[in-house]
Amino acid sequence: MARQRCPWAGPDPDYIRYHDTEWGVPLHDDQQLFEFLILEGSQAGLSWLTILRKRPAYRLLFEQFDPDRVARYTESDVARLMGDARIVRNRLKINAAVTNARAFLAVREAFGSFDAYVWAFVAGRPTINRWRHMDQVPAETPTSAAMSRDLKQRGFRFVGPTICYAFMQAVGMVNDHLVTCPRHAELAR
Repeated sequence: MARQRCPWAGPDPDYIRYHDTEWGVPLHDDQQLFEFLILEGSQAGLSWLTILRKRPAYRLLFEQFDPDRVARYTESDVARLMGDARIVRNRLKINAAVTNARAFLAVREAFGSFDAYVWAFVAGRPTINRWRHMDQVPAETPTSAAMSRDLKQRGFRFVGPTICYAFMQAVGMVNDHLVTCPRHAELAR
């Protein structure tokens, strides 16, 4: 039986590129972790492909996801973002990005880095799952629920257990590539 990539990647070139080069790769850069946290929250209720295609605009408008800069955004910055059709114009999500930047800085101060904080939920090592079918992959786990609770207690918004699990998958805290996908073995090494 020929090995094939995870079915969710489908035929779309943007999804394929994301699947083959980013999704599930362990990430330890604070600024990139902040980017995924904001993008996963922005994705709530939408397809990831929508966010993936808007990502260049998000990077531009959110100053490459520099949490120090985003934390200083004012209501006029929120209004500016609300007026830009290149991103998801949802006031709650945009306000959450600013709030999350401030909470992110507090976590970074308390733990030395956001990386150290977030990876502690998996004891610093990716969880390697061995799913054979997409219907086995959970939408959330006890770990993502614990992360969600802790993030919320620290003032983060748009960080429910499902969003946290999608974040964990994206940044490689869990390897949820199907075992039939070549990326599973590549990332499990």
